[in-house]
This record gives sequence, structure tokens and C-alpha cells, in this order.
Amino acid sequence: MSVVTKERFEQGLLYNDYLSVVNVNKDRFELYYDTSADALNAQDVEFFTNIVESGVNKVLVIGEDWCPDVFRGMPLMARIAESSGMEMRVFPRDNHLDIMDEFLKDGEFQSIPVFVFYNNNNEYIAHWIERPQSVTNEMAEIREKVLKDNEGSDEREIRRASRDATNARFPYWQKVTVEDLKKLLSTNSNVA
Repeated sequence: MSVVTKERFEQGLLYNDYLSVVNVNKDRFELYYDTSADALNAQDVEFFTNIVESGVNKVLVIGEDWCPDVFRGMPLMARIAESSGMEMRVFPRDNHLDIMDEFLKDGEFQSIPVFVFYNNNNEYIAHWIERPQSVTNEMAEIREKVLKDNEGSDEREIRRASRDATNARFPYWQKVTVEDLKKLLSTNSNVA
């Protein structure tokens, strides 16, 4: 039995309310909300609107403001929710570990963000964790290249170079995330 009842879902924060309590990276949430407009085209909006009309009309988001995958992904999910009429509620992970425990990556890791989709009756449809696999693969390639290009540099310089290289890819990765979410919801709902 899930701890996410209809009443619990409604206790989640609306996206703008979440932004009002963000302690770090608010500027990045705003930046990636702006870039998410370019990640969604008219066909994407139509797809997600059809998903909502089919009854998959709620998404629960687990995240923390310090996490790069969260400040890249959550604004995108907010844009999808707004454009399609999906109700989105945000739960900070560290204050809702009982919810997080239901959606551990590989049954073990508290990876974020997590997007959990529900229907009108608050019945679970599907969930998505962290980032698309292709993005994870590309992040490893970036890290390897940064290490090679910065051989002999200290760890702080390597982290900065790696962060800069991955941040530059975030707008593209938002587009990849849209496709990943569409595939997930096509497979797990009655909308093709």
C-alpha cells in the first residue's frame, strides 16, 4: 500500500510555492524553466494534453534544490504540467523519505528527481527517475574527456570543468527528457 494517498498528494507544494522556499539555485530553476519552453514543441504539448485527457492527470515530484538533475528536470516537468493541465505537487525528498523509499533507483538509491504519474483516482501509472540513460552515458563521456583534457589539474578544477561541460548540455538534455517521458507514458497509459 502506497503512502501517497489522495490526501497526501494534495499536501505537496505547488511549483511556485516550492520555488518560494528554495534555499539554493533559485536562479538555475528559473533559467531551466525558461529553456524548457524550447524543449517542448506543439506535438509534445498535444501528447501531454492527450495524456491528461486520458486520465493521467497528476504528477508527484520528489527533489531537492541542491541537485543539478532537479534544477534541470523539475522546471521542465512544471512546464509540461502547465501546458497540459496536469496537476503537479512537489515533495522535498529529505522531508518525505517515506515517499522516496517507494521510488528508489535500482531499489537502493535515493536518486532525484522522481516524477510519479497518477490517474484521477490517485492510482499509480508510472514513474521516472533522475535522467534518461543516454544522458547518464553522455555524462560519463564528458567526465572522461574532462579528466583527459585536464590531466594534472587539481580536483576542484576538474569538478568545475566537468560542471561547466554538463551544464552546457542541460537544454538539450531537457529535450531528451521530454522524449523519455513520452515513451514512458505511451507504454504505461492508454494514449499512443
